[in-house]
Amino acid sequence: MASVTVPQTARRGSVRVGDTAFRWLALASGMLVLIILALIVLSTTNQARPAFTHMGLDFFTSTRWAPAEDRFGALDFIYGTALISVLALVLAVPVSLALAIFLSEIAAPRARSGVVYAIDLLAAVPSVVWGLWGFIVLRSPLQTFYGWLSDVLAPIPLIGRLFEGGLRPELRHRRHRAGADDHPDHHLAVAEVMDTVPLAQKEAAWALGATRWEMIRGAILPYSKGGIIGAVVLGLGRAMGETIAVALVIGSSAQITARLFASGDALPSQIANQFNESEGLFRSALIALGVTLFLFTIIVNLVARAIIVRSTRHLKGVAL
Repeated sequence: MASVTVPQTARRGSVRVGDTAFRWLALASGMLVLIILALIVLSTTNQARPAFTHMGLDFFTSTRWAPAEDRFGALDFIYGTALISVLALVLAVPVSLALAIFLSEIAAPRARSGVVYAIDLLAAVPSVVWGLWGFIVLRSPLQTFYGWLSDVLAPIPLIGRLFEGGLRPELRHRRHRAGADDHPDHHLAVAEVMDTVPLAQKEAAWALGATRWEMIRGAILPYSKGGIIGAVVLGLGRAMGETIAVALVIGSSAQITARLFASGDALPSQIANQFNESEGLFRSALIALGVTLFLFTIIVNLVARAIIVRSTRHLKGVAL
């Protein structure tokens, strides 16, 4: 029985049709994301317009939040969100960087896979669990530790002011309705960035007689700098949107203070705490808080993307 051969031109034609279809499907998917994002912005901005119109610029510059008086100043919440996010980076970035160096350059393959598996398990835990665990387990020992730290640092100018008074004891647990949960973005982005360093970079450092730390400092960190900064900025954007874990432990006392351990409030936690009981202009003001947070998050992500693109172009230039 004679076999039937497909002409080469027919094969090429079918491949071109498949590539074209895939290209248009990918483009449509990307455009759909942008359309949905634009609709979210338009919808929320439209619902927040009464509050923006009522308060004007005072919405961003005033610290008075009094729904009973139709006064809505978001500066306290903006300050709290920024401070919480920066503190989260101060605590998380050194640990993430050290862990990434360990996973990419020090750990044995079996140990690496075990640590990565453990981190993936931690990432699956909802943030409300971490917040509840922090409130129940860590509150009392941290109050004692903060009080001791405040006494030790009190004589130091400026620094003593930051740690003045320790942790306020009136932190309280708040009930939250289901459906307001977040998904924490714990991942191995920094380690993945370091894994992209060409092997030739490392071998060149070894060939020059560098120690392991010298190789990491001179070859890996400079090459990965742009990606690390981009990952940090993306983490900042994610920290700004954290809700339940923050709402459980922050104390829900809106204020602008230099004391790092004083209670405060943030944009997402304020929305989660009061949205279900709001209506009218009050609800519009809470939606305006969400619009503000949304815009801040978009700006942070755009900055991160610009840093990553610039770093990639620089690395391509060095390679050439």
